[in-house]
Amino acid sequence: MPTSTSVETDPVQVNFAKLNLKSKLSEDQIVDIKKKLKSLDQFPHNIYGLRVEIGEDGIIRTPKDESETAKYKDWLPTWDPLEKYEPYEVFPFEDKGLKADKDFKNLFNSSEYKVADITPKFGTEISGIQLSQLTDEGKNDLARYVAERGVVVFKDQDLKDKGPGFAEEFGEYFGPLHIHPTTGAPEGHSKIHLVYKPSDSIKPQDAHLKTHSKANFWHSDVSYEKQPPSITFLGILEGPVSGGDTAFLDATEAYNRLSPEFQQIIERLQVVHQGVKQAQNSRDTIGIVRREPVTNIHPLVRTHPVTGKKSIYVNPGFSTEIVGLKYEESQAILSFLYDHLHTSIDLHARVKWSPGSVVVWDNRRTSHTALFDWETDERRHLFRITPRAEVPYLDK
Repeated sequence: MPTSTSVETDPVQVNFAKLNLKSKLSEDQIVDIKKKLKSLDQFPHNIYGLRVEIGEDGIIRTPKDESETAKYKDWLPTWDPLEKYEPYEVFPFEDKGLKADKDFKNLFNSSEYKVADITPKFGTEISGIQLSQLTDEGKNDLARYVAERGVVVFKDQDLKDKGPGFAEEFGEYFGPLHIHPTTGAPEGHSKIHLVYKPSDSIKPQDAHLKTHSKANFWHSDVSYEKQPPSITFLGILEGPVSGGDTAFLDATEAYNRLSPEFQQIIERLQVVHQGVKQAQNSRDTIGIVRREPVTNIHPLVRTHPVTGKKSIYVNPGFSTEIVGLKYEESQAILSFLYDHLHTSIDLHARVKWSPGSVVVWDNRRTSHTALFDWETDERRHLFRITPRAEVPYLDK
C-alpha cells in the first residue's frame, strides 16, 4: 500500500491544475502537495467536508479510518489528478427502447413482481425484478418503460454487491458511459459517478444555508454535453434512516400544461448549457478536471426519440441563457419556466431511499434534486451509471 498523508479536520485545498501534471508524481511534487494539504484554507470542490489523504501514487482517497467503516469499500471515491481524457466525439445512437415490446413482456416476465405508481402519470416503484438478471430484451423493455414513466424505483437490487465493473458493463448496453469531469469515482472505474458524504463530515447544506433560504439544486445530469444522458441509474450504498430523499419533476407534463401559444414561442428557442463553471470551481480548489469543459446549445423543448413526446429541457444547474435574447428577456423566460417546473408539486415524485434501491430515470424528460434535510452523522453514499444518448432535437 502507498504511504499517505491524511488531512484531519481543517478545511484544505490543493490546486493540482497549477502543478501541470502529465506523468506519475515525482517525490518533490508529493512533498509539495502534502504541504499544501496542511496549509491551505479552502474546502475542496466535490469533496466538501471530507478528510482526505494523498498516496505516493498521487491519488486522493478517503483516509483509513473512514474507509474501514464503509459498508462498500470497493465503491469509495478516489480522485486522480493525472487522469485526463480527450473531448467526446459525436457518435450514432439508437435508443434501446425502440426495440422494446410495447407490452413489456420481457421486463415483467414473472408473477412475483409488484408495481405501485408514485403518481398517476409520473414515477413507479417495482419490487420482485432484479435488474442485474435482465436479458437484452428485458433491458430494451426497461428503456421504454422508464421513458414512459419518467422515474422508476427498483427495490432490493444486487448491483451494489456485484461491484463497479459489473455496473459499467451493465450500463454500457444502453450507450457509452459518461465520465464525470470532476467528481470522485471508484478506483479504476472512472465511468461510475459517486455521490458521497461521509459519516463525520460537515453537512453539504450548512455553508449554502448561511446565504440561502433553501438547499435545492435542480438539474438534469451533465446537460452541457453534446450528447447528454438518457436512461440513468442511481443506486444507494448507504444512507440516513430518514432524510436524503431525491425529488424528480416531470418536464413532459410541465410542457403539456403550457398554453399552445406559449408552447409555440418556446419551441423556437435554443438554450446555452455549459460545464465551464463546474470545471472552474474544481480548478479553483482541488483542481481535478478529467476533461476540458464544454458549452453546447440545445433546443429549449426537445422530442423524446421513443415516446415522441415533448419536454421542457432547461435547468438552473447548467442552463445559462437563451440564444438571441437580451439578458433580461432570457432571464424572464427562464425564471418563469423554473418557477413552473420547481413549484408545481403536482408534477413531482419524491423518492425515499431504502437499502438496495436503484432509481432509474430518463434525463431527457426529468430533472431532480437531492434533499439535504438530515442532521445526523450518517453516511450518504450512492453510485450513478450514466449512458449518453442522442443529440437533443425537436420535431415540430
